[in-house]
Amino acid sequence: MSRRIRPHGPRSGAAAPWHEEGEEPDYRFSLANERTFLAWIRTGLALLAGAVAVAQFVQPTAHSEAGATLGVLLAATGTVLCASSYGRWMRVQRAMRHNRPLPMTRLLTALTWGASSAGVAVLLLVWTAR
Repeated sequence: MSRRIRPHGPRSGAAAPWHEEGEEPDYRFSLANERTFLAWIRTGLALLAGAVAVAQFVQPTAHSEAGATLGVLLAATGTVLCASSYGRWMRVQRAMRHNRPLPMTRLLTALTWGASSAGVAVLLLVWTAR
């Protein structure tokens, strides 16, 4: 199945895609933004892997409810992080193209609280398993 590419520009009347708006930023900044995007994806995948590990190894113990809660918390945090990372990358890229300040995100707060809560849950599981 081939994709049809519509022409854009002053003659066609179609608006340019967002990644062609404004001025091309310095490639070093674009690559730094891409590395940040990949780090967010990598962190989200690590949280999802942690959820799988919890589901496999904590469930058979006496703390199965706590393990399920921890697994859900890790999976939810990892999913939100992965799902939000592209939007964050795009907003930063767009701001750089238009020479505007970089946008803030609430995602860092959500990630901090999600990961911290998971850490507390792990500490409680380890402490009560002794």
